[in-house]
Amino acid sequence: MGHNSILRYTLLFGAIAGIVVSVLLVLGASFGGDHTGPWAMAFGYLSMLVALSFVFVGVKRYRDVAKGGAIRFWPAFGLGVLIALVASVFYVVTWEVYSALTAGDWMAEHIAATIEARRAAGASPEEIAALSAEMEGFARLYANWWFRMPVTLSEILPVGILVALISAAILRNPKVLPARP
Repeated sequence: MGHNSILRYTLLFGAIAGIVVSVLLVLGASFGGDHTGPWAMAFGYLSMLVALSFVFVGVKRYRDVAKGGAIRFWPAFGLGVLIALVASVFYVVTWEVYSALTAGDWMAEHIAATIEARRAAGASPEEIAALSAEMEGFARLYANWWFRMPVTLSEILPVGILVALISAAILRNPKVLPARP
């Protein structure tokens, strides 16, 4: 059980996590209403955690089946990061496809909602003008894939690394959720 086994677990559990996060991303973006509010952000990160729970499942399965019920921290962490990376690629590709199919309306909605929230909080016209100029600059950058893709990746990959870290810390102990005979 060598690199082929690691590759198989990485691709299998990364794809499962990636499909789950992609479906939840599209559902949340399509039916979520206000895409810029705190509830939208909470739903987004909660859906990432649900999908990335397959990092834990994949590392545990690898530990129990391929490694005979024991795994050290660094190999478990490495596998977890690889699974999270595959899921993150699914997330980025899904966002790119979704954005292309919806003509990228998300950014315009985000800018309008951010400016309206600042206006409602009592910002001066000068502050609103400065925020508007800043947001328009960001929108110009975000229109380019070379900027947008790393930004999108930075939404999910840190969560995946954190899940991999926690999974490795828990699963390095063979007494935690031991393999069933």
